[in-house]
Amino acid sequence: MRIALVHEWLTTYAGAERVLEQMIATFPEADFFALCDFLPQEERAFLQGRVPQTTLIQRLPLARSKYRAYLPLMPLAIEKFDLSGYDLVISSSHAVAKGVLTGPEQLHISYVHSPMRYAWDLQHQYLAEAGLGNGLRGWAARWILHRIRLWDVRTANGVDAFVANSNYIARRIWKVYRRKAQVIYPPVDVEHFSVRAAKEPFYLAASRMVPYKRMGLVVDAFAAMPGRRLVVAGDGPELRKIQAKARGAANIEVVGFLRTEVLRDYLTRAQALVFAAEEDFGILPVEAQACGTPVIAYGRGGCRETVVEGVTGLFFDAQTPDAVMDAVERFECCRNRFDPAVIRHHAESFSTDRFRNEFSTFVRETWERFRTERDRCFTG
Repeated sequence: MRIALVHEWLTTYAGAERVLEQMIATFPEADFFALCDFLPQEERAFLQGRVPQTTLIQRLPLARSKYRAYLPLMPLAIEKFDLSGYDLVISSSHAVAKGVLTGPEQLHISYVHSPMRYAWDLQHQYLAEAGLGNGLRGWAARWILHRIRLWDVRTANGVDAFVANSNYIARRIWKVYRRKAQVIYPPVDVEHFSVRAAKEPFYLAASRMVPYKRMGLVVDAFAAMPGRRLVVAGDGPELRKIQAKARGAANIEVVGFLRTEVLRDYLTRAQALVFAAEEDFGILPVEAQACGTPVIAYGRGGCRETVVEGVTGLFFDAQTPDAVMDAVERFECCRNRFDPAVIRHHAESFSTDRFRNEFSTFVRETWERFRTERDRCFTG
């Protein structure tokens, strides 16, 4: 059968791209489509030489840096792909990829990282952070997102089977689309992480520097705990803000962007990763556990499914500096209870081999059911 893989945009090698990498490895014969491709040459190895077919957005002014500004055009762009010659369409979606057009004799499986966050339950937060809470521009943004929500619900009917990257996202899919989803956790390359039993006396906070990651509150918490060292890694629009917060705290070091192997070294040596975001899944906490490093995490979202409280980490129940401080103090009272070998063993349940086996089995079984039901319809 002919297979098409549909991705949203290629700009960096992040969580969604790790899933795409394993989809390409699982279905090497598939053709590949994306709204736009601005992936740097040094990050393209995971595509195995593939160059996706792209859309008009690829050629629009400033699209390389401002592609998100073309969100109102993305539904039309994704529908422009002619996939009528394919038997199986697999979309990897956190925005519009699931909206590709397919026919009754085509099977469409959509792996959903999240329904469009900024159009649904996080709309108010995103608009406020973008300075669009009020005024004419704010009303215009709300009208556009309202129209996108209508399109998003309608196109859910074109998906034959949903796959969610966590139970948390499966609940969001049910809330938004009233559709059930099979949960298959994303792949984590645990084989490339090694365990170090002797940890060093510092905590690590690493993430993209964007508002919902809540890196600022971690910095605020450690600024109030001068006896505890914190290393902050990452890059993004909030980097200068984070640097300004940390400037007066001698115990906080902001190292900025780290190459993969350097970040891996910090994860191996840290006594704990502090993670304050409400993530859909959260690959970094699993990578920390693959190093035998405990995780101190906000107790909502995907971390609830990847961190075992009291065994591989601890939770705090509010996104406030006080809650982070309390969790760090609780951790230090019982840090000897955390066994790096046990933590590593837990992380191995999220491996790339596990993902490929589960996803390929799901696709094969769904295809067989689809083909049987289709044939039954045609034969009466």
